[in-house]
Amino acid sequence: MAAAGASASASAAEPVTQTIELPTLTADLSAQVAQSAAATQQAAANYELRAERDAAAAKAATEAKKDLAEAKKKAEAKKKAAEAARKAAAERANRSTERATLSASASASASTSVSAPSSGSVATVIAFLKAQVGDAYVMGATGPNAWDCSSLVQAAYKQVGVDLPRVSQDQSMAGTDVPLSSVQVGDILYWGGKGSAYHVGVYIGNGQYLDAANPSKGVVIQDLSGYPASGAVRVL
Repeated sequence: MAAAGASASASAAEPVTQTIELPTLTADLSAQVAQSAAATQQAAANYELRAERDAAAAKAATEAKKDLAEAKKKAEAKKKAAEAARKAAAERANRSTERATLSASASASASTSVSAPSSGSVATVIAFLKAQVGDAYVMGATGPNAWDCSSLVQAAYKQVGVDLPRVSQDQSMAGTDVPLSSVQVGDILYWGGKGSAYHVGVYIGNGQYLDAANPSKGVVIQDLSGYPASGAVRVL
């Protein structure tokens, strides 16, 4: 009985010890799990932050590379524009010098050939016209680097004090009518009806004339056989 009672007491005491220790172990395990989860979450957050920084750095590098390429492109375009402007200015300066030289030496350069007659006035007109070869054709332009057909003719004869009307229709009515078979250097050629001409040029000899032809050709020397005139007038 005593042994049984003691055994019963011992048995009854064991659950008490287990009941005390179990919550302690559970609490420690929960704390460890919580710490591990927090550490994992922090690591994930750090990784995400690092990934965002890397992405931002890569984007910044790409944009910087793009900006640099754009800057180089703009600089190259600016350089080309400056070079084109420099060349254009040089060409204008050379052309102006050539015109001044031709105008100053027009009388001296006259010869007995049909393309450069001995008449000082006609020679001056022809010299002025030849100095404009290569200029642009622009409707309504009056020089010094762009002309239309009638403004070029008007400017050429103004060099020798002859005031011609501005438009081709009126220029075809100026001076004295000349048969095309008797045309001479310095005569004005016109295309279309007299008084309603749509184009004018100047005969320079050897079957050729000089005119501000059209936007694609500009001021050129052409063969009269390729584009026969309708009539001619003489003002010198």
